[in-house]
Amino acid sequence: MPPAIDSYSVTAKYYDGAYAAKQDLLDLPFYLELAEQIGGPILEVACGTGRVLLPIARKGIEIYGVDNSPPMLKILEKHLTREPHEVRQKVTLHEGDMRDFRLGSRYPLVIIPFRPMQHMHTVEDQVSALISAASHLSPGGILAVDVFYPKFDLLTTKIGDEVLEFEWSPGPDSAEVVRRYFRKDSVDKIHQIFYFTFIYRTIRAGDLILEETEAFQLSYFTYPHLRALLLLAGLEPVAEYGSFAKDRLDNAAQQMIFLLRKAS
Repeated sequence: MPPAIDSYSVTAKYYDGAYAAKQDLLDLPFYLELAEQIGGPILEVACGTGRVLLPIARKGIEIYGVDNSPPMLKILEKHLTREPHEVRQKVTLHEGDMRDFRLGSRYPLVIIPFRPMQHMHTVEDQVSALISAASHLSPGGILAVDVFYPKFDLLTTKIGDEVLEFEWSPGPDSAEVVRRYFRKDSVDKIHQIFYFTFIYRTIRAGDLILEETEAFQLSYFTYPHLRALLLLAGLEPVAEYGSFAKDRLDNAAQQMIFLLRKAS
């Protein structure tokens, strides 16, 4: 088994609140449109707590999810108990490592949304993850994957600073507020990885009542790097975009989004 990757053991319980508070998260309509165009069954790699998976299932589309994090999957399973039967029956979950999982099934659409590829930190892991996903494609199937377009001018700035990212209430009647801070710890320019920490502070009546932290490392990619990985994995682009609005992939891009198929 390859070395462990980030398991979100702390972040899992804050994940839904944080990303519900993130105003510029624009990927969901893109993946919903793709799911409706291609149809099911769909496989989502690194499905997490179901931020993308559940809306697809609510569209009546059969979807399978795989994730390496038991805490994230446990929260998704809890969400499913609150869904109608017709949604629950559309969802099947598996625990597995995106680098080497095999479900023994094929899908017309495999998606890897919201940057799980950036948790792959070596060329070997990156290629293995792409090969694992592609091995589940049915003939003519599409693999969709996104990563962020790196901002090289900002990459090595403000190291050690704590930046408040989001603030939210854990519940409608809660007297508490949770704040997530981001702290960039270091940057490895040779291996194209930056190291950072999420800091979660729970506040009640102005007082800090709980602080929890979780360290992560995230790879960043250049376009030629990604194209080389695709070649090594036997994949070729069907389309590529610089945003979830399907803008061109150029110097103004904020994202690098690929629709892929197995190379002929």
